[in-house]
Amino acid sequence: MLTLTDSRTGEREPLDVDDEVLLYYCGLTTSDPAHVGHARGWVVVDVLRRWLEHQGHAVRHVENFTDVNEKIVARVGADGDSEAEVARSYVADLLRDMRALNLRRAHVYPRVSEHVPEIVDLVQRLVDQGYAYEADGSVYFDVTAFEAYGDLSNQDPEAIEAQGDPDELDEKRHPQDFALWKAGDVSPAAVAEHRDDDRPGEPADPGGQTWDSPWGEGRPGWHVECSAMSMTHLDETIDVHVGGADLVFPHHENEIAQSEAVTGQVFARHWLHVGLVRTDAEKMSSSLRNFTTVHDAVDEVGPDVLRVFLLSRSYRTPIEFDHAAIAEAETRVDRLERAYQRAVDAADSPDARTKVVDDDLRGAVDDTRTTFAAAMNDDLNTREATAALLGLGDAVDRHLDAAEYDYVGLRRAIEAFEGLAGDVLGLTLGADGGGADLASEAVDLLLEVREREREAGNYELADEVRDRLEAMGVEVEDTPDGPEFYVT
Repeated sequence: MLTLTDSRTGEREPLDVDDEVLLYYCGLTTSDPAHVGHARGWVVVDVLRRWLEHQGHAVRHVENFTDVNEKIVARVGADGDSEAEVARSYVADLLRDMRALNLRRAHVYPRVSEHVPEIVDLVQRLVDQGYAYEADGSVYFDVTAFEAYGDLSNQDPEAIEAQGDPDELDEKRHPQDFALWKAGDVSPAAVAEHRDDDRPGEPADPGGQTWDSPWGEGRPGWHVECSAMSMTHLDETIDVHVGGADLVFPHHENEIAQSEAVTGQVFARHWLHVGLVRTDAEKMSSSLRNFTTVHDAVDEVGPDVLRVFLLSRSYRTPIEFDHAAIAEAETRVDRLERAYQRAVDAADSPDARTKVVDDDLRGAVDDTRTTFAAAMNDDLNTREATAALLGLGDAVDRHLDAAEYDYVGLRRAIEAFEGLAGDVLGLTLGADGGGADLASEAVDLLLEVREREREAGNYELADEVRDRLEAMGVEVEDTPDGPEFYVT
């Protein structure tokens, strides 16, 4: 059974579900390109979902787009003529990046702008039940009215610093109270705070979209949005709620308070928080401008390398985005792709025989499946799961030293690669390497040049081409059918 470390209790707990698994992921604010830090959350959720489905669970996966936010308004004039236009442009970019990373599509991608009626209804219910109060057209959640406030982040409510904009303090009963509904439009100060002066275009006038409500014209607060969208598309209680470690407080703490207050039910049975990606020991962040976009990372190293890098540490711990980590991921992907392709080529060759039996290879396949499952069920230990697949690759290489091949054993190995590395870890196994195909064509071209030089008697030049390829990690093997290569 899958066990996961729950952020609310700090304990490893079994995911004990009988029916469909309800999975919610806090998505991005559509004001900046997605970077590698965002990609880590995406990939962790994707692999969690893939593993659950591999085990036979039905999963309903919801991931929101926050398309109403002062950061988006600050981009008006540079990235679009309105808040809605800016958001729409970034949603298109995010969807492109998701597909490039080979993520399975969420069942629903709700947007805040589509769910204002549900948000208003949720806020009204909180007011009616005494958990929230109106002040000058805004509505605030009274944190003292919810006894369990602070449990997720392990904080004493009285020690929590003031939340929200400083200009809200005069309206609140307590500094820790947070906004559910904000009167009016976006303030000039908020636009100025998030404005990027390096972007082209004239600064936008303060504003943004507003909606009518029982308390007057205004905009929804940030935290209430996810509660409303989650309840709309999943249920009052969900199985797994995932987000970045930087969202524990205040966002997820506030989600719990408003959701459990209004329903009287547990909001999420399991809370998972994904460790941050760092550059030079500092959080990768759009605001710090120390990020690499998903688009650039996929273009440079390909989706498989990026996914293996993001899965190379426990999802709960921070991970450093540096050359050494990427180089390790590249080596692992090269080994997996080479072993998989060698198994495919051998199984499809005339040397694969029905009556040849390699117990070591067949045993390695069974051991890989067992070890892989144990690792994944152990709090999504993707590093050990990947190591199990690398071990299978070594077994394939040992088997192919024989003159005749065990077809059944190779077929089982291929199915293990495709089912575990492909279907679960989401690797394309070279099918879409983000530049790998081009590199392969370049090596093939060099090998053609080498063959022509050998035929012409220019052996020194032919050997030089081979030596240069080996120096780059490409080993050439001359066979009766011509030269073949693989990455070492």
